[in-house]
Amino acid sequence: MKTTVRIPRTPSTGRLARTAAATVALCLLGGAGSAYAYWATTGAGSGAATNGTMQTVTVSALVAGDTLQTSLVPGGTADVILRASNPNPHPVTIYGVSGNGPVTADSSDSGCTTTGVTFTPPAAPLTPTVTIPASSSILLTLQGAAKMDATSMSACQGAQFGVPVTLEARK
Repeated sequence: MKTTVRIPRTPSTGRLARTAAATVALCLLGGAGSAYAYWATTGAGSGAATNGTMQTVTVSALVAGDTLQTSLVPGGTADVILRASNPNPHPVTIYGVSGNGPVTADSSDSGCTTTGVTFTPPAAPLTPTVTIPASSSILLTLQGAAKMDATSMSACQGAQFGVPVTLEARK
């Protein structure tokens, strides 16, 4: 005689297996859906900004406390010193300096009508880079930028010369 033993299946064992399988499947699908949404999502919006105007960087001659380090003699060169002031709320970089008219002697040397002085500006962009901090001024020395030839009059001895320049500054 053959006896068959049947092990009853409890409802909770089957349900637990099905619930676990469904949970794993949902997690996999949910993760894939999230990854797809992350890489495929696009958006649009708007923003606003204003463009400010850069204030003019000014150049002035020597002021009290600024001193010359070199003297100009016929056949020689000397430094040109500029005071550059930046009124902007951000730093600016001096890109270049160029001549803007003839070199003249100061008014106390009225006999110096033929100065024989020329200005040779440095190549742009300036190397090394010169930056003026926000709301401040710097003393800029252009080494050997003034030259005096032999046509300079004797009355020019001891004179200070005005060298008109244009300064190009960039943010």
